[in-house]
Amino acid sequence: MSSRRKFLLVDAHALIYRAYYALPNLTDPNGQLVNAVFGFSKMLLNAITYFEPEYAAVCFDHQKPTFRHKKFDGYKAQRAKMPDDLIPQIQIIKDIVTALGIPKFEVEGFEADDLIGTVNCKVENLDGQLLTIIVTGDQDAFQLVDNDTHIWMPARGKQKGDIEYDEDLVEKKLGIKPSQVIDLKALMGDSSDNIPGIKGIGPKTAIALIQRFGTVENIYDFLAHNAQGDNLLKGNLLEKLRNGQASALMSKDLATIECQAPIDFNLEDCRVTSYDKNQVIQIFQSLGFKSLISALPRDAFETSVQEALF
Repeated sequence: MSSRRKFLLVDAHALIYRAYYALPNLTDPNGQLVNAVFGFSKMLLNAITYFEPEYAAVCFDHQKPTFRHKKFDGYKAQRAKMPDDLIPQIQIIKDIVTALGIPKFEVEGFEADDLIGTVNCKVENLDGQLLTIIVTGDQDAFQLVDNDTHIWMPARGKQKGDIEYDEDLVEKKLGIKPSQVIDLKALMGDSSDNIPGIKGIGPKTAIALIQRFGTVENIYDFLAHNAQGDNLLKGNLLEKLRNGQASALMSKDLATIECQAPIDFNLEDCRVTSYDKNQVIQIFQSLGFKSLISALPRDAFETSVQEALF
């Protein structure tokens, strides 16, 4: 783990859904399902304990359609609506984040990814010494990884342990640079978001094209000057690329995280400081989360006692 000062940036809904589908039907004393609340809280507290961030923020998806839906009616069209028993858990999670003293960002028309991208860019501009750690389960965020931004994915399924992705690890996993993730989606699409890409082009071909040309735009610039293609761009592939140009460029646009979302951001507001630990304990006790109480960060009183003793 890097010794740099850290900004912890959490993709709320990515963790919420991961927890909801991974954990059993945990209920509070009143019988209300709270498995997503428990899983989210545990992952958030684990990240805070592990990274000891100087700053932190949590970004939420807004329930209304985004600007991407206006560009492409089919965007995320296949996504099922949020399960009924997950809906009430969202507000409880927001209450916990607030009680922990961590700022929340949520903007109509934008996804959490866009808010994360925007905060990340602002942090880089304001303090080049900070390392932003994006906590998510969504590989879309790989495109943001650079020397000042890493992705931390909590363990799930066959993944053994939490993984912190830097530039080298993303490239090792995907075979392309982080900045080229949007070009990969432009070519092969993304079924989870219903981004079409180019019909008939899969991961292996898409990666080979990106490794050679770098970007989708470079592919079409080459074809503009070499209409007959070459040893790689020939036959069915050449035809697919010609027919799919508009879809590829639209798909790249849809896959690109917006880094200029309209948010009111102040770095100091995100500084990790004292919080009302008793309030969080009361929330956890009401939910039956006794095991999480010991994972809470020290509050101002505990810190002052610790400093006085040592």
